[in-house]
Amino acid sequence: MHPFKRLVASTLIVSTTLLGLPLAALAEIVTTGESQATAVTAAQRNSVNSFFARADVRQALQQQGVTGDAALQRVAAMSDTEVAQLAGRIDQAPAGGEILSLVFTLFIVLLVTDILGFTKVFPFTRSVR
Repeated sequence: MHPFKRLVASTLIVSTTLLGLPLAALAEIVTTGESQATAVTAAQRNSVNSFFARADVRQALQQQGVTGDAALQRVAAMSDTEVAQLAGRIDQAPAGGEILSLVFTLFIVLLVTDILGFTKVFPFTRSVR
């Protein structure tokens, strides 16, 4: 038998045999608090995404050297606590007043994540990894 055919046949035999093994499933009761926390996190993430979709915010980000799409991708990669902090800052900022400080905060977050090696937004940073 050809060695490749032997390898494919052996792989199929092993994988078919392993398909018959039972798999363990874990299930837990989801509390009301956990369910509400998920809904709140989704609302905060939507709030931050809609903020970065605004034209004036995108223009301010462009002035800092960040594209709006890169900012949205970074928001998608943020943890729930980071999104909650950023959403809190957005809610506290006056309408159109302190947009520059918020953009600066996002710039710092993106810079730190670049340095830590989680993202690669800025070409002038080097990862510590």
